[in-house]
Amino acid sequence: MGTLTGKKALVTGGSRGIGRAIAERLGRDGALVAVHYGRNQAAADEVVAGIRAQGGAAFAVHAELGVAGDVETLWAAYDRQALEHSDGADLDILVNNAGITPRGEIEETTVEAFDEAVAVNMRAPFFLAQQGLKRLRNGGRIINISSGATRIALTDIIAYAMTKGAIEAFTLTLAKSLGGRGITVNSVAPGIIDTDINASWLRGNEAAEQSAAELSALGRVGRPEDVADVVAFLASDDGRWVTGQVVDATGGSQL
Repeated sequence: MGTLTGKKALVTGGSRGIGRAIAERLGRDGALVAVHYGRNQAAADEVVAGIRAQGGAAFAVHAELGVAGDVETLWAAYDRQALEHSDGADLDILVNNAGITPRGEIEETTVEAFDEAVAVNMRAPFFLAQQGLKRLRNGGRIINISSGATRIALTDIIAYAMTKGAIEAFTLTLAKSLGGRGITVNSVAPGIIDTDINASWLRGNEAAEQSAAELSALGRVGRPEDVADVVAFLASDDGRWVTGQVVDATGGSQL
């Protein structure tokens, strides 16, 4: 019996990077995992197949976030698939992981890039949680993926950092709103993680990797599983007394 046996989880952006590691970890812990993807069905199907190969249960759900009707589309897909794979469309764990990172100093940030970041990084998690409340069982978990950029000033991702700061405020307030139902709400803030998104400037670039590693007190670049393990703790019964918090998962970057 895994720590999450009998639980159902939805991980947005679960087809790659940190989201993939989270989906795989929750699957290993026994949850039925809904792996959300926006565009790459093959990647989501690969994650689902991997979870099943390890003896877990999972299915993929598609919805492009940041467009009109995105939240409704996602929940409709979840409801349909959850009913096919279990005895109901309820939910225990919502992980708001999907996000985009527009790059540019304030002078370089366009209205279009800013609005897209707000739509994906802020609006979608807010209304996914809002519409998910009727599905989320008492004692459930909402875990939002924030960023170390809310603590460390990185001027070339200023719009991204702003959206993640909003997520942390959302986490704090929602935790108080849902405390009466025994639902915990927390954020996890990763630092630089070796994912496909960072591959273009990090992998194969020894100087960049060394510079990134030196930011961490632990002297290395983060791995997706470093974040996934923190999420798994918060999702489990061990995390029952933690709510309204931002858990720093940057490896002690710029302490």
